[in-house]
Amino acid sequence: MKTSQDLRTALRAIDHRSYPAYKSLKGSWAFGSYILNIEHVQGDPFAAPSQLSVAVDGKTAGFPSHCWEAPWNRIALEDYLLRRFAGQAARFSHQAKGSGKSGLLSVTAPGQEVLERTDCQVRRGAVTLRFEVGFPANGRTINAPELEKILFDFLPVCVDRGLRYASTPKGEVERITALAEDQHFIRQELERLGLAAFVADGAVLPRESGVSDRPMKDAVPFQSPESLAVTLTLPHRGPLRGMGVARGITLIAGGGYHGKSTLLKALERGVYNHIAGDGREYVITDDSAVKIRAEDGRKVTGTDISLFINHLPSGRDTTRFSTLDASGSTSQAANIAEALEAGSRLLLMDEDTSATNFMVRDELMQQVIAREQEPITPFLERAADLYEQAGVSLILVVGSCGAYFHIAHRVIQMDAYHARDITDQAKAALEGRPAPALSAPGFHLPAKRGPLPLPGGSQTRKNYRGDGFRQERLKIRRQGKTAFTVGEQQLDLRCVEQLVDGGQTQALACMVRYARENLSGLGVADIAQALARLLEENGLGAVCGGELIPAGLALPRIQEIFACFNRC
Repeated sequence: MKTSQDLRTALRAIDHRSYPAYKSLKGSWAFGSYILNIEHVQGDPFAAPSQLSVAVDGKTAGFPSHCWEAPWNRIALEDYLLRRFAGQAARFSHQAKGSGKSGLLSVTAPGQEVLERTDCQVRRGAVTLRFEVGFPANGRTINAPELEKILFDFLPVCVDRGLRYASTPKGEVERITALAEDQHFIRQELERLGLAAFVADGAVLPRESGVSDRPMKDAVPFQSPESLAVTLTLPHRGPLRGMGVARGITLIAGGGYHGKSTLLKALERGVYNHIAGDGREYVITDDSAVKIRAEDGRKVTGTDISLFINHLPSGRDTTRFSTLDASGSTSQAANIAEALEAGSRLLLMDEDTSATNFMVRDELMQQVIAREQEPITPFLERAADLYEQAGVSLILVVGSCGAYFHIAHRVIQMDAYHARDITDQAKAALEGRPAPALSAPGFHLPAKRGPLPLPGGSQTRKNYRGDGFRQERLKIRRQGKTAFTVGEQQLDLRCVEQLVDGGQTQALACMVRYARENLSGLGVADIAQALARLLEENGLGAVCGGELIPAGLALPRIQEIFACFNRC
């Protein structure tokens, strides 16, 4: 393998040459304590930055085996190392000067959730970290001394201080892995105790603002009502009291701006672990939970929505329903059917983002419009059966509709961000009041769908060098955190509310392209399961299809994989 001195010599040889000469640096270079891989070189100083990685062997990195043997510990360690390296890189970014992106030194900036990423991977103690560098230039002329400064002065500091156990503050890595083990323990306890979620006392649920996911300063800390309190004895933290939300039907009620949606949002995000200091470290939700909402205009393909919608005036088959422009009620029915197919055991819903005619039909409306004239079976009439016959729980935020009190197992009131158990009070208020229809005949789980008509995944383009035609991979372009295009196909995932990171969206785009190339003709469930096996066996980079593994991919849950392909 070529050495760092070879790289220095190569750099000096191309100084002041035209920018494309930088491509001669691609390859691996031994720097003593790590290997530097120059994997992709940008075409000019104004293009997307060059991609590099460093590989530090397990002995040099020095992290104890208990920090990476268990998957949850390994992911927490990878997240921690990425954040440390990012902090070091930020000190040096743009300290080397030049045109365009010259001098950039950066890695992905993680959010509050702990996600598995391609940016940092720990395998048997060895650390690989991917990052970006803007190769310096004056105009489009190589400025080799500035790149030499980045690679020989700045980068060794980032590696030494960011990726070596000996350089971490004493006890900090152990605290990170202890938190991961405690979080994993709570997830196991949910199953054992029959809980859908756990919210620890002292948790900070409100966020800083609508555009910031950091905890709000001076927020009211969460405190469990005594009647719902459980105490878990965690392996490291010890006894931890909090609210245990039992499986079944739970309502979150209260006035506007009192914290109902804030609690639900925390439960939505509780499918992921959070970093220390986030405030939601011990808000843990069944990791199959899916947030359900109306999604006007979404595409639906071959979905069985007959549990909720039947006897359409047009005579259309609702056991294999397709549309390019779903209504609010139809989209919500499809979202539930698809969540069940994805294995969800917990549905999270908010009255504010639901279709009114899908949720309930009041007594007067039922008198005026007979059941046989209404194609929609309200969710109110299916929710109890979903739990009792299929084991699917519900947590629902209600603000104006009291009909769900009739089927609720518990009612939590949010009062100025204080949680109160008002189940008995709500049940007492029902005495003497006639109940609306609470069940409907014909309960069944949605049928599994057949093949999904994915188009092929490559394009034939003219090779203007004169040697005929060639196959090229479809291009991927991410548009913000929740949309992307693969070739000419655009997918908008803004209503898939548990996507929390743009890296997950980028990974989904890679999965769509991979499926178009390799899995065309399979059903959604078969595609999702094939991708899940591929990821488990070969890691997140496998969906890149043999190409360079890019930085910036983050692992979505299988529920989001289903949601993505359901919108193809």
